[in-house]
Amino acid sequence: MALFRSREPEAPLPEIDLTRLPRHLAIIMDGNGRWAKRRGLPRTAGHKAGAETFRTIATLCNDLHMEYLTVYAFSTENWKRPQEEVGAIMRLLNNYLHEAISDMEKDNIQLHFFGDLTRLSPELQALCREKDDISRRCTGLNVNICLNYGGRDELVRAARAFARDCADGKADPEALTEQGFERYLFSAGTPDVDLVIRPSGEIRISNFLLWQSAYAEYYFTDVLWPDFDQRELYAAIAEYQSRSRRFGGI
Repeated sequence: MALFRSREPEAPLPEIDLTRLPRHLAIIMDGNGRWAKRRGLPRTAGHKAGAETFRTIATLCNDLHMEYLTVYAFSTENWKRPQEEVGAIMRLLNNYLHEAISDMEKDNIQLHFFGDLTRLSPELQALCREKDDISRRCTGLNVNICLNYGGRDELVRAARAFARDCADGKADPEALTEQGFERYLFSAGTPDVDLVIRPSGEIRISNFLLWQSAYAEYYFTDVLWPDFDQRELYAAIAEYQSRSRRFGGI
């Protein structure tokens, strides 16, 4: 049985304006398990296919000269999944990081992580630190992988850090601004999200980038993440470019 369905010749890609791309694109990579189930495969096969899709989309974003791509890889709630599935996801991440570390500098891609990495294995934590050294030498696409991440958890951690600084006399609560609070987030130094894409047919944000996506445009599609391709990416961008972003104004 073929893992990937063949397609008939397709119409040209949706047209997009390369001068008005989202500066910061975020994606909830959803639908791996359902993709595998429809094919009679274990869920782990879906995660493997999804990892390949992530690699493809990151390459496309880099080729389009986008600045930031943030993806939701593993949430704080995903630890509740069966241990076999969690282990498979971590092995995929391990393999990806080994490959990414060797390719990052060649592709000029910066790789960062948002989330609490202390729950990861020592080997994964070491790989994450290694990519930091390489990222400092790169100037291309910033790829942020949300790992053991939750939007509420991020805000609570930021509030605790700010409270500690206040207690130590390093910060004044009355002088706090939105820009000042952002310094305590995992995404410090990263611009707000312009477009959030969620494949798989689910219409919710699932605790993803709650602060950063306050004025983001959302794009939902029934396509499962492993089937998300260049055509789907361009369709999302075209829809984004058709909208009027007023940021609360007229």
